[in-house]
Amino acid sequence: MIAALAFPIHGFMNPQRLWVLAALPLLVALYIVLLRRKAKQGMRYTNTSILEVVMPGQSQWLRHITVALALLSLVTLGLAWSRPLGVDQVPRQRATVVVVVDVSLSMTATDVAPSRLEAAKTEAIEFISGLPAEFNVALVSLSGNPGVRMPPVTDHAAVINLIERLQPQESSSVGDALTAALTALSQAPAGDDGSMAPGMIVLLSDGANTGGQAPRQVALQCAQDHIPIYTIAFGTDNGYVDLDGTRQPVPPDLDLMRELAQATDGQSYAADNASQLRDAYRRIEGEVGFVETEKEITATAAGLSAVFAFIAAVGAVMLGARWR
Repeated sequence: MIAALAFPIHGFMNPQRLWVLAALPLLVALYIVLLRRKAKQGMRYTNTSILEVVMPGQSQWLRHITVALALLSLVTLGLAWSRPLGVDQVPRQRATVVVVVDVSLSMTATDVAPSRLEAAKTEAIEFISGLPAEFNVALVSLSGNPGVRMPPVTDHAAVINLIERLQPQESSSVGDALTAALTALSQAPAGDDGSMAPGMIVLLSDGANTGGQAPRQVALQCAQDHIPIYTIAFGTDNGYVDLDGTRQPVPPDLDLMRELAQATDGQSYAADNASQLRDAYRRIEGEVGFVETEKEITATAAGLSAVFAFIAAVGAVMLGARWR
């Protein structure tokens, strides 16, 4: 319905009341019938010049718009009576975020300036700095032997200090790093009521995987635990590293990163320069820092109905006064 498109509706508190909208097609049909009947009526006066003076012509488009606005007012009023529900972005009170930083040798490629690893560290620091102070943050380094470098803490400065000191290491096991992230989440302190805060994983990597557990299998475990994985894939297809005097191409595995996010109801971003990385982090900050909550928007629907009714009333007054 046209009126419903003016604001997002995700449900109704009293959907049984929507039956009143069934009257709309009847009113439209009645209006069409009256228009056709008027068109068939014959002219009683042959002197049209005198008729124009006595009854000035009325604008067809004004009459149609007035009727349409009146009908829209009824539609939105019916929606308001049914108590519609919208969605509001409410800041999270608590959460545990595990930041997984890939420190494998492929991250030393310089296709993302100054290097994939340095860019990841810079953006990870900016991301953590923007999180609410109440959030627990943990750090996992991704290499051939990944581990929890910092368990969940609210001391964000301590996590940032560790990120700044990360150094490249050999090999890469994405699956083992995700398992370490799950371990870190299990170490998060419970709230005052004993409940655990919602957890999420932010994976910064080029997606290269050289061994260890199957990443997709671990992602299924994350999905079962309702832990979303947000991924940012670093690098371009032209990336390379020099190892032992041999140049080796290290293109990012975008498919793996995308599959990990999709399997856990997270989001995947591909970034090959600093500006795109910052944009990705801003999006993740918005998704991590807020939760969608349903709220009643009856007042919005009623207000929109009042606007339609007022404009329709103005049109009716103009028609009644026979303004040109």
